[in-house]
Amino acid sequence: MVGQMLVLGFRGTALAATDPVVADLERHLGGVVLFSRDVPSGSATRNIASPAQVATLTAALQARADAPLLVTTDQEGGRVARLGPEHGFPATRSAAELGARGDPAATRAAAAEMARTLRAAGVNLNLAPVVDVNVNPANPIIGALGRSFSPDPGVVAEQAAAFVRGHHDEGVLTTLKHFPGHGSSRADTHAGFVDVTATWSEAELVPYRSLIGEGLADAVMVAHVFNATLDGDHPASLSAATITGLLREKLGYDGVVMSDDLQMGAIAQEWGFEEAVRLAVLAGTDLLTFSNNLETFEPDLGARAYATLLDLVRREEIGEARIAASYERIERLKARLG
Repeated sequence: MVGQMLVLGFRGTALAATDPVVADLERHLGGVVLFSRDVPSGSATRNIASPAQVATLTAALQARADAPLLVTTDQEGGRVARLGPEHGFPATRSAAELGARGDPAATRAAAAEMARTLRAAGVNLNLAPVVDVNVNPANPIIGALGRSFSPDPGVVAEQAAAFVRGHHDEGVLTTLKHFPGHGSSRADTHAGFVDVTATWSEAELVPYRSLIGEGLADAVMVAHVFNATLDGDHPASLSAATITGLLREKLGYDGVVMSDDLQMGAIAQEWGFEEAVRLAVLAGTDLLTFSNNLETFEPDLGARAYATLLDLVRREEIGEARIAASYERIERLKARLG
């Protein structure tokens, strides 16, 4: 059950028996995340070189897994599309372009085409759509990159619903992000601590409330933003008040909650590895994401995360029932894989 809660990044465009991710799969790894380039250097090919190569890689990963593997990537469209034209994949439109067009049917068709690309590549869970409301167009990580559908939360909800339905038409699941809203931020959580207390409003919850109500929330990714209105001590991703209190209890969501990358600066600079894992799980997170996409690659990161989580259970800092609840939600999600 512990292994199923981990989603890991890895290096390589093909799978060899000696690759660290193979050992992770033997520890019942729940999922992987694919990147096109190593970040932040961006100079080396990471996992994606061509359509045929990615399909071969993901098939090899699934063959090694002892349970269906969540194969994920960020295929939002536009500037954030790991499967892009530079590697032989079709061009895509950004959320901002689709939102400006204002045609849900066109968005659904564009999303279905995107999902066909993902399905052919062996990706079964898209880390999209972004349902952040474009409160701050100068936001360096959302608005400035065209990742939001609109400054109008109703339009975001409508466009995101079409995006999700387009993926479902092709048998690919989706992830709503970044709960409870990253659109009003002035900084990037990749780089460090980000406080949205003074800029966030409940209007940013409108897309989540709508999509959850329509049964269109396959998974929800939680941001690392700090919002003292919701929790005066922890960022959203480590906050029981935000995940369990707001998302699960107030908004009525009982599906899989996924963390944003727990190696991002907003977490790594403020909390130790074990404490971040402990707090994330106790807050209600089901899938713990570690991209392993820093300048220094850590071959044993999966083993460290696995051992850390298992040790927290053995020391009774996290109860077995809490792990079992996440496992049940993950199993329900995987039962829906195409």
